[in-house]
Amino acid sequence: MNLEYVLPKDIEKRSFEIIESELEAEVPEEIKPVVIRAIHTTADFDYAKNLYFSKNIVDKALEVLDSGAIIVTDTNMAKAGINKAALSRHGCECMCFMADADVAETAKQNGTTRATASVDKAAALGRPVIYAVGNAPTALVRLCEHISAGDFIPEFVIGAPVGFVNVVQSKELLIASGIPCIVARGRKGGSNVAAAICNALLYMLDEQKGYKK
Repeated sequence: MNLEYVLPKDIEKRSFEIIESELEAEVPEEIKPVVIRAIHTTADFDYAKNLYFSKNIVDKALEVLDSGAIIVTDTNMAKAGINKAALSRHGCECMCFMADADVAETAKQNGTTRATASVDKAAALGRPVIYAVGNAPTALVRLCEHISAGDFIPEFVIGAPVGFVNVVQSKELLIASGIPCIVARGRKGGSNVAAAICNALLYMLDEQKGYKK
């Protein structure tokens, strides 16, 4: 077997070329950077078919990121995976409340998950919020409850929890809520996918603004 020689700085570019050459599904250009980065992160071409994009979500997402939004994640792994330099370039921040003592206490008192309590804490921030969920369907369920009540409406939501219990249902609830969203339909997802979607959008904004990664 012959190895392909690729300079370290060109590995990502070459990976994207391979992904594009092997894509079987037709992917609209406006969402292709998100789809390709999700595939790049997972080596799973199912994301070309199972990623749901609400109408005009990419334009909406870039507008919100350009305004200096807060991205709230449901895991510290997702937070760690989001490019900090790109966040800084656009005046954005990333937060995760899952390890906060007050969140743990609230969850214990209310008999909920920390992910549910984290959503409630995010609701009190008083700033534009992008919520990126890669692990906990309970976070999506709680977000949908707030959206229905009208007391906390994120600018948009990335719904990519992975697993088996209420994962599919929570994603469909999110889509049905009408909130601007990008959703990994089905059981697949993960913190890495949520972070990859955030990064894809940040890099698209970089390109729009003429910045280099």
